[in-house]
Amino acid sequence: MHTVEQMLETYPKDLGGIDRAKLIECIQACFECAQTCTACADACLSEDTVADLTKCIRANLDCADICTTTGSALSRHTGYDANVTRAFLEACATACKSCGDSCEEHASMHEHCRVCAEACRRCEQACRELITSLT
Repeated sequence: MHTVEQMLETYPKDLGGIDRAKLIECIQACFECAQTCTACADACLSEDTVADLTKCIRANLDCADICTTTGSALSRHTGYDANVTRAFLEACATACKSCGDSCEEHASMHEHCRVCAEACRRCEQACRELITSLT
């Protein structure tokens, strides 16, 4: 059992109708994507063609920040507001799409961009599935 799941299992109140499995998947995807984007930005900075990767680096760093914030917000349930949660998820899905698109442009030349694009796509999908399940 993953720590995210363990923490949700120990939460003393009802989660307010949120699909627990989708929530767990989304929190995990957010934090995984944040780490991957941070590592991809760092790898891009080490490339000989770093000037060609400026947009990708910016997208990586923006996406990492938004994913970290979204994962943190999704980890809090006291005083839950579905409208705020939806806004976080929409922003995260948008950032992941943008970063995934940017990384895909470089994926054939840089393996770290390919890995990052995949992580972004997974996170975007997890956010969109959780949005759909919100009541």
